[in-house]
Amino acid sequence: MSKTLSIKDAQAANINVIDGHKGDQAVHDLITAYRANRRSGTACTKTRGEVKGSNKKLWKQKGTGRARAGTTKNPVWRGGGIVFGPRPRDYSKTVNKNVRRLALRKVLGDLIAGENVISVDSFSVADGKTKSFVSAIKGYTEARNVLVVAEKFEDKTYLAGRNVPNVLLITASEMNIEQLLRADTVILVEDAYETLARRTA
Repeated sequence: MSKTLSIKDAQAANINVIDGHKGDQAVHDLITAYRANRRSGTACTKTRGEVKGSNKKLWKQKGTGRARAGTTKNPVWRGGGIVFGPRPRDYSKTVNKNVRRLALRKVLGDLIAGENVISVDSFSVADGKTKSFVSAIKGYTEARNVLVVAEKFEDKTYLAGRNVPNVLLITASEMNIEQLLRADTVILVEDAYETLARRTA
């Protein structure tokens, strides 16, 4: 049995959501942090002190008619050092728990208000076959990007869905707003209500 989840249904299940503009900044901050935390920060260029080469003066200071030059490692020269180039750094950002909770409420609220969350009693693929998995998904929605959220999944269900593009199985405790924003439709199993209620409280 399935139904489109409404704001009233979510509130009845103690899932706190936001329907409006409040929380937009929290969503922005959290997505920025997610992306920043994925950056390796290993880009590195050599300064003139690190470039391999001699420090011997190339020609005398005066009398040649050429511009004065002290070393081939000069940043002006090809193959010389880099001025103000990237150096290894930590790009990671931290977002406090209240902002994370607010962002989750906002994104869930927008999905529910847009009638993009389908509530189901259970979701499993007993035979572990991809064809059965695709049929199960199409039985609920024809959307391109689908997120299936449950408290936990059976191993055969994971096995059946691992090669299906644009469909992601995720537990309610691991789900994040980036996955929700990418999804066109969310299939929410009822056993995940309690975890979501706790995460949005």
